[in-house]
Amino acid sequence: MTRLFGTDGIRGRAGEHPLDDVTVERIGAALAEVLKSGRGRRPRLLIGRDTRESGPAIEAALRRGIEAAGGRVDSAGVTTTPAVACVTRLLGYDAGVVVSASHNPYRDNGIKVFGGGGQKLPEALEADVERRVAAGGAGATAGAAAAGGPTADADPDDTAPPGPIGPEAMADRYLEWLLGSFDPPIACRGLRVALDCANGAASRLAPELFRRLGAEIIPLHDRPDGRNINRDCGALHPQRLAAEVTRARAALGLAFDGDADRCLPVDSTGRILTGDHILYLVAVDLRRRNRLREGVVVGTVMSNLWLERALAAEGIRLLRAPVGDKYVLEAMERGGAIVGGEQSGHIIFLDQCTTGDGLLTGLRLVELLQRTGTDLAAWAATVRPCPQILVNVPVRERPPLELHPAIGPAIRDEENRLGGRGRLLVRYSGTEPQARIMVEADSQSLVEECAARLKTVIETAIGADRP
Repeated sequence: MTRLFGTDGIRGRAGEHPLDDVTVERIGAALAEVLKSGRGRRPRLLIGRDTRESGPAIEAALRRGIEAAGGRVDSAGVTTTPAVACVTRLLGYDAGVVVSASHNPYRDNGIKVFGGGGQKLPEALEADVERRVAAGGAGATAGAAAAGGPTADADPDDTAPPGPIGPEAMADRYLEWLLGSFDPPIACRGLRVALDCANGAASRLAPELFRRLGAEIIPLHDRPDGRNINRDCGALHPQRLAAEVTRARAALGLAFDGDADRCLPVDSTGRILTGDHILYLVAVDLRRRNRLREGVVVGTVMSNLWLERALAAEGIRLLRAPVGDKYVLEAMERGGAIVGGEQSGHIIFLDQCTTGDGLLTGLRLVELLQRTGTDLAAWAATVRPCPQILVNVPVRERPPLELHPAIGPAIRDEENRLGGRGRLLVRYSGTEPQARIMVEADSQSLVEECAARLKTVIETAIGADRP
């Protein structure tokens, strides 16, 4: 059976399998069937999407499949991934679905699914959806609906979730939840903040949120055209934001990705910070207020060695999870952690929600800086991350890296060269056809040489441009 779900939902090139119309309809129908089998009534689903030009067609195909299988659908329109997770929980939907490929280019798209509590769909339910799609029965049902055929009748429990259900009202409900999550309320009057919305789902929500707080905002990349999402902007490319922060003399810059589940800060000098910086500040603040559960924080295998050492100096343990927010959440739940996240700026605050939320992350950072009087730029100037390099290698196939006759020995050779002076991680991307090389050590030349040698080996063995 072909796997559909990766580390962050289903993802691929829009219009191609598994994001062709027929397969998407089958996915929608299978999802509705899985939800109905667990509840014995007509399931209610919420769908939102980011700004990609392929989003409306994929949403429409999902709706056809869901309704053909007896589900009902409300649309949140263009909105962020965490907004869908939040409103799904607040308004009592059985599931929330987001049509987004997050930080990927506009030609890609994806389908993310949240359960009724706002958490990512468990792997067992993902597998059930995959089995039903592979069986093909759902596609026939969806096809009948698309052709005007009958759909399942509503049952007596077919009532709308309480509260407003229009896209504008849903957005307001989400913003109200964000603003109401802080006691005392955050006041940003007089704060000049630059917001890079990545021409994505945060393009309206992020500026509106900070306007309501009284901040003086400088919006960037907030005019999506369906094709410019993530293009040379946002959390993947925060250099323009950094330049604008210094030009406009802003106190802070916040960069989001296409679906706004990430947030990267830029300090007043234009220095670009990472999720590691956020994790440190939040963890130490919680520790000093006796609110850090179990004295642990969850990062990933990519978290810089600086973070682990700095947290240890504060009496805080760093637990490392595989890359991917679902794995971070699993490690948090196992270890009793209240905060965890990734270098990319995908941070989970388990005392407030079960998924990364870029807008919430930005608010948490602003609140912390204001309450503690921390000068972000002055503090960041004291941080000395270990030299780290990340290299992506497009690949045509994905054999087990450690077992490959050329790549496996090369990895072990480089690990021996590093010895105890650094870390090496070679893995496949969970969302793109790439091998990712991460090398970290005390010497910049050492990490560059190690990464270059491994890149050459991988390109030669399984590179996408090789026969």
